Amino acid sequence: MDGCLPQRSRIQMAATSKWKMGFFFILMCLVAPGQQASLPFNSIYGLSYKNMDFAMDLYRKISTYHDKNIVFSPLSISTTFAALSMASDGVTYEEILKGLHLENLEQADQKDHIPKLFQMLHMNISQNGATTLDQGMALFVRKHFSIEKTFEDQMKSYFSADVNLVDFENTSASVDLINEYIKQKTRGKVTNMLSSLDPMTVLMMVNTFYFQGGWQMPFNPNYTYNAPFYVDNYNIRQVPMMSLEDKFQTMEETQLGARLLKLPYLEGVSMLILLPNKGVDYNTIDDEITANKILGWIKKLKQTKLEIHIPKFKMEESYSLHDILPEMGFVSLFGRSANLTKLSKDKGLMVSEVLHKAVIDVDEVGTTAAAATTIGIIPYSLPRTFIVNRPFFFFIYHEDTKSLLFMGRVIDPTGN
Repeated sequence: MDGCLPQRSRIQMAATSKWKMGFFFILMCLVAPGQQASLPFNSIYGLSYKNMDFAMDLYRKISTYHDKNIVFSPLSISTTFAALSMASDGVTYEEILKGLHLENLEQADQKDHIPKLFQMLHMNISQNGATTLDQGMALFVRKHFSIEKTFEDQMKSYFSADVNLVDFENTSASVDLINEYIKQKTRGKVTNMLSSLDPMTVLMMVNTFYFQGGWQMPFNPNYTYNAPFYVDNYNIRQVPMMSLEDKFQTMEETQLGARLLKLPYLEGVSMLILLPNKGVDYNTIDDEITANKILGWIKKLKQTKLEIHIPKFKMEESYSLHDILPEMGFVSLFGRSANLTKLSKDKGLMVSEVLHKAVIDVDEVGTTAAAATTIGIIPYSLPRTFIVNRPFFFFIYHEDTKSLLFMGRVIDPTGN
């Protein structure tokens, strides 16, 4: 179906600089032809848990399409659809909540309970000082297209959304306006993201998610060396391998045949690496990863002296989620039966396209503040090693809320 961005190649993203991950999500609705309350912290934890299960469902759907690298932000996707749920009603509303695994968090006497949970979650995450984790939400609304005031107020209240009136018939000016918004929200890292728009657009929802964090224990680039990475039994890549010897939290997952390693960023955000043992196919692990398992792994991590070897990697991946989400229960949203009556009284609205793009760049460098000197203690015996030289999974999560910010798998660090 022709949408606002009929070709994925029309979305352009500038590469982020070192140790940064950016996420960009666009949701478009076309006219079809013819004050903040205090909430218990355990409720926020419950939201994080549900979002983690949704993340694994989405990951498994994406992984069935190919055996390549994967990276996406489950928190950003669920946040955007939680915002869209406030525009929906009836079956469409129920499908969104069920697809996000949030139906059990709904409270009949508090229709805005779930948006409040997202609001409180983002407030907790954004309190980190040394890491940068910014989310921006904006509505670009066609002039003379009337959106419901309740929906507009909710978007502003719970998601701090900017609401802008746009003359979509003047496609050139609209493209410039939206590109400038994205450029500012991503601190100049993403420019000229859109090249064209469908003049029939009545509303565009744009969500930007930007993460930057320095390693708590940065790698010394002088120790980075070229080493083989075994994509499979037949393909070997030479990759720059970072190395570091220190105390790290790790554990053995004997049931799955894998090892785990925690790499902390500054200020309460960490990367968890899941490395299948040599000879264990990562595909056999896909179906076994659940929220329960991830949270269990985090609890069981034990600190030990390790010599770690991690490949530098950079990935940029795009997904047409409107091809995937119907398989996860988001059905009516993309058809003529879509119920978006809380967005507008206009008839015939439906979602035409959902695009998701994520970038991750991992290397040795941390921020200046992260350049803490480690005490060099000579060990009495050689430390154990953790060598990531074959396909692995990664999960970037917020420590306090256990919220999964980004996740993915690296099949080939070179991107080939």
